[in-house]
Amino acid sequence: MIVLSEFFHQKSGQRIIVAHPESKEELNQYYQLRYDILRAPWGQPPGSEMANDDHSAIHICLIFADLMVGVCRLHYNTNDEAQIRFMGIKSEYRNQQLGDYLIKAAENISKSNHCKTIYLQARENAVPFYERNGYHIEAKTFLLFDTIQHYAMRKNI
Repeated sequence: MIVLSEFFHQKSGQRIIVAHPESKEELNQYYQLRYDILRAPWGQPPGSEMANDDHSAIHICLIFADLMVGVCRLHYNTNDEAQIRFMGIKSEYRNQQLGDYLIKAAENISKSNHCKTIYLQARENAVPFYERNGYHIEAKTFLLFDTIQHYAMRKNI
């Protein structure tokens, strides 16, 4: 694992690590968590958490109290625009502002690569999280699995 940053959670005092999963075991854990958070609750099959361009993306995970509890994927649409996909926090760890650490890492990586904006497709229940982090809605877009409304969002960085 390549550690990007370390923090201590203000409320619990637990250590937070933001990192790139690197080993086969770490990547398997990352993809399993991505599946558990973003696909399994809607009855999607294993493998649906994978994307054809995962090999060229930047994968970021969040470790809290020595457990991987968050995932985020970043890739570049253009030289000026990055895109966040497959971001999520395990349900029992939500509402503790842990996602803020993932999104800040993605933004910092994007800035270091001279991006000017970050684009994403947010699930309806995640829109307030992204708005709190400075993203704005551009459009109501699609329904995932015929039930999850998505919104195109963007932030200038």
